[in-house]
Amino acid sequence: MRDIVFTRGSGWIPSVISEDGELKLMLGAGADANHDPRTFTFPIDQAHRAVIEGDLARHLLLWSAVLPLCDDAGTRGPLDEGAAVALLDPILLAAPADVDAFFRRIRWDRSRLVAHGADIGLLDSGRLCAAMRGATETGDARRAQEDHAHRERARRGIVLGALDTALLRYTGQYLHRATVPKRNPGAVTPALLAEVMRVVATAERACAGMRIGRDPRRGNRATDKRDWTLMEEAVEAALRSEYPGLALDAVRSIGFLMCSEAAARTRNTPAEDDEEDPDPTGGARRNALTFTDDKGAEKTWRPDSPRTAAAAFWEFVGDRSAADNDVFTIEDEELGEGIQLHFYADSLARVTTVRESEVGGKGEGEVGGAGGSDPEHLVEYRLVDGMADYRTLVSAFVRGGCAALDRHGPWIRDIAEFERARRRQGGTRK
Repeated sequence: MRDIVFTRGSGWIPSVISEDGELKLMLGAGADANHDPRTFTFPIDQAHRAVIEGDLARHLLLWSAVLPLCDDAGTRGPLDEGAAVALLDPILLAAPADVDAFFRRIRWDRSRLVAHGADIGLLDSGRLCAAMRGATETGDARRAQEDHAHRERARRGIVLGALDTALLRYTGQYLHRATVPKRNPGAVTPALLAEVMRVVATAERACAGMRIGRDPRRGNRATDKRDWTLMEEAVEAALRSEYPGLALDAVRSIGFLMCSEAAARTRNTPAEDDEEDPDPTGGARRNALTFTDDKGAEKTWRPDSPRTAAAAFWEFVGDRSAADNDVFTIEDEELGEGIQLHFYADSLARVTTVRESEVGGKGEGEVGGAGGSDPEHLVEYRLVDGMADYRTLVSAFVRGGCAALDRHGPWIRDIAEFERARRRQGGTRK
């Protein structure tokens, strides 16, 4: 039978319980394989109970020291009860100087102490007992998060000024660099808001007219990494020029904001509207097109389709593209021509039929035999410089066939020569 003997507040601070007549400390920490909280207990005696009930600072220090043992237990392992019991006397019963010395030899959870009001300066100097004199039962998780973010930046050599901090709070990235940035003017102190908006305006001017297109090679909602990098570099260069004193984290946060907003605009734009027409005078296609991939999938686009041929093809790529499926073909069977995209090699081949197959004299519908021959194709290769280049070539082909690709050369017929060109270019591609 388990009874609660002593507890503090309604949070996670460990409680004293009586279990079958034995005093124990009980705490929740970590999670099991089903993500449910785990509960651990280990024995204490009356002397330990008295300190836990009467001294909040020592109670919190003990909690901080036990938590790493709970982490060691993982999702299903037992708590090292002997190691937990060994913490009791040195933390609860020793003199303050001895407690501080003990903490220099063990692992402990800093975030718990900071959340419950520890003096950060004293904590950094190793005076834990003094740091916990102003401890509170109620925890402040945000205070612990800010402390962690500050220490992580210090580890990387980043020192934030007032404007840096304001910019990171504006984007919502002061606590977590991985957070998708948003515009939060209410998070900035009024005295700095005007300066923050000037920095943002500089970034907006730097990337005006730039866009981040889709990259169907990585899925229908994926965006082009190269476009992202180009926009990011433009913003960072402008900020470095106008505000040379800004910290790296602040500069990158504003660049991230500009890029994430541009990517969101692309994702929310219908595919047809997102298609750029490199040659609006090319006219409408009159023949059906067949799309195929490296796995044998096939889709037919017809001129009366409500979607453009290019949009339909890129949707096909977005649905089918994978690490082991990165060759796609568009074929105009009526004209006997097509293009093949090799995403793995940053290249494209255009194929033109120069001589149709000839039927032999064996019988109607039979191909080959005496006098029969296979069709002859002219295959030409071109290196492709990123997703925007692929889009230009596909759009040109679906509007004007292989002839429309002439001005998008150079085209290489000799495969050995093309492979040499591809190897030379391989080191420069992103």
